[in-house]
Amino acid sequence: MHKRVICRNMGKNMDNQQPDRDNHQSDDQSNKSSNEPNNQDNQNNQDNQNNANNAFGFSSFGQQYLDQLNQIKQFNQALFNQSNQTSQTSNPFEANMKLWQDSINSFGNLMVPNATGNVDSLKSNSEKNDKNKDQQTEQNADNETGDFNESTQKLFSEMFKRVGQDDHISQSLMLNLIDGWQKFNTGVTDKSPTALIEQQTNLWKQQFQLYQNTLMKGTENETEPLVTPEKGDKRFADEEWTSNPVFDFLKQSYLLTVNGMMDTIDNTEGVDEKTRQRLSFFTRQWLNAMAPSNFLWSNPEVLRLTKESKGQNLVKGLKQLTEDMKKSSKMLSIRMTDNDAFQLGENIATTPGKVVFRNRLFELIQYNPTTVKVNKRPLLIVPPWINKFYIMDLKEENSYIRWALDEGHSVFVMSWANPTRAYKDVDMKDYMHEGLLTALDVIEEITGEPDANVIGYCIGGMLLALTLSWLTENKQADRIASATFWATIFDFSDPGDLGVFIDERTVSALEKEGDQQGVFDGRLMGAAFSLLRENSLYWNYYVQNYLKGERPIPFDLLYWNSDATNVTAALHSFVLRELYLGNKMIEKGTLAFDGVQIDLSKVTTPTYVVATLQDHIAKWKGSYPSTQVMGGDVTFVLGESGHIAGIINPPTGKYGFYAHDEYVADPDEWYAKAEKHDKSWWLHWGEWIKKHSAGEVDSRQPGVNHTGKEWQILCDAPGEYVHVRADQALSAADS
Repeated sequence: MHKRVICRNMGKNMDNQQPDRDNHQSDDQSNKSSNEPNNQDNQNNQDNQNNANNAFGFSSFGQQYLDQLNQIKQFNQALFNQSNQTSQTSNPFEANMKLWQDSINSFGNLMVPNATGNVDSLKSNSEKNDKNKDQQTEQNADNETGDFNESTQKLFSEMFKRVGQDDHISQSLMLNLIDGWQKFNTGVTDKSPTALIEQQTNLWKQQFQLYQNTLMKGTENETEPLVTPEKGDKRFADEEWTSNPVFDFLKQSYLLTVNGMMDTIDNTEGVDEKTRQRLSFFTRQWLNAMAPSNFLWSNPEVLRLTKESKGQNLVKGLKQLTEDMKKSSKMLSIRMTDNDAFQLGENIATTPGKVVFRNRLFELIQYNPTTVKVNKRPLLIVPPWINKFYIMDLKEENSYIRWALDEGHSVFVMSWANPTRAYKDVDMKDYMHEGLLTALDVIEEITGEPDANVIGYCIGGMLLALTLSWLTENKQADRIASATFWATIFDFSDPGDLGVFIDERTVSALEKEGDQQGVFDGRLMGAAFSLLRENSLYWNYYVQNYLKGERPIPFDLLYWNSDATNVTAALHSFVLRELYLGNKMIEKGTLAFDGVQIDLSKVTTPTYVVATLQDHIAKWKGSYPSTQVMGGDVTFVLGESGHIAGIINPPTGKYGFYAHDEYVADPDEWYAKAEKHDKSWWLHWGEWIKKHSAGEVDSRQPGVNHTGKEWQILCDAPGEYVHVRADQALSAADS
């Protein structure tokens, strides 16, 4: 009842949240009342005072925000205590969080000292002003708002309960965080004993200055903000985050706390970089989750929308939240686009072709030629198995597959199966033999060509690199005429933000999870990748979908991004332990793989490597070492943008690339000398691949082999495997 009374009072005074308009109205009322009797004047003054208090409204939404912060804090502390029963380690930022919350609480008492907890007064005022024909409608909306708030708190509680309870992965991450705190505390004590005290003292001074600034702003005395959001931070774009003193205070208080804590982690001496990276990542995740923009009671745009729609935005949001929860794994997977807007083969992945082969691991698609003559040597594309292949065929204008066909290539693409639990023991060597090598065999039977040009994207490139070495050791290197690597890591010593999940404890936990489940759930992997850019790829959609109640707009790239695939337990373990953790692919003879010792220096196949400058999944400095370890001729180019946009960048695209043909050991030195080209790297690769195309032949139609005999056609592109979603694969196995 307390929350609903407050909510109703808030809704009726929402218009009073804009200070400039309120001040004008108060001035008009004061001028009008100057000619009235004294008792009426006193009543008006009292009303104006009440309006002023309601304009700040801190006793309502400010307290609700604090309640939610405290609730999550309690779960976080309980989890910490549960995971750390035998350790006396403390959270070094406990004082920071307490200071932040105390500052907000103190500010609320300062602005409305007699309002906090005065429920009866609020209820009385509400009843006096709540006598109109919409009374029941508004009350229903308020009830829905209160119910939604409770559901939101339950959601957060459930999310934080899942982290660390009966879950190998979450337990390992929490223990790593505790270890990080221990190392941080030790480092600070030894090297920077006054760092935390200085940082907390500085934060206290900043918060006190913010109090003063906010009081001045409340009396129409403008002050310069102590802190502003970083460029590109859209969380605080609404005008009221700046114009309204309360929301401006919430924003600045939050940003001051965030900046202080992150600066302390990033700049304090005595902390090793691995610990610093892990602490920075998880602290950033927690702080961004606690942003006032993520809560109904402290987001002015959502509050305004709630009033205007009488709470219908929350009703719609709750419906969408329920739908998403049903489709999620252990962590909430938030819809980023309207999934119903796309149909594979109809308005996405529409390039004509036929499935000409299928086994338990993949379907092989042969695409219809678009030219009379084609390159004699066929082109095989090996996509990553953690996503679907149609990132290369979203729509006609940016389809790499269609562009390659128009360039005269005979294009074959592997479409990986979405593994069920029965695939538990399928590992990297199976993906090589039953996958890539089998595809080469089928292509040779169809085209009559003994070799092919092969492209490997991301993890598909890792498979390609291992296969090249295996073929070399087995005297079969000529089966692949040229190799192209898209955004493929060779040196895993710095895997970027993914590195926070890579250590012995976490890998062992993932292996235990894989042993129990048979696969690593692709939905969980997708959520983890979203959290690498949590504000733009996770919390943004949380606010949009659940608090604003908006339906996501159709966006083909985000549709593909959410269409994850599971990874078999054995394959996942190999990639994490041997490549990410062991970094064995780049070291000569340290990786045993299907009877050979991997040595890329023996691989003399002509190689083209493209990385992208802003890739946070496969950092370009992890791709560049290919120029140092491969034994043959290597061409390396660095595209602009990131892991997807930088690769899928057609000639009509806006991104260029950097190139330089002297490959020194230091990637920074190479980059300093590289020349910028204002065109797509596709065109550069197009010139390079011509040297490895072996001339031209008549175009090849699916369904006919090189001798003119009929070849099986199983179905139209994009095939059947691509339609199977991660949850469907798991459900099929369960049933």
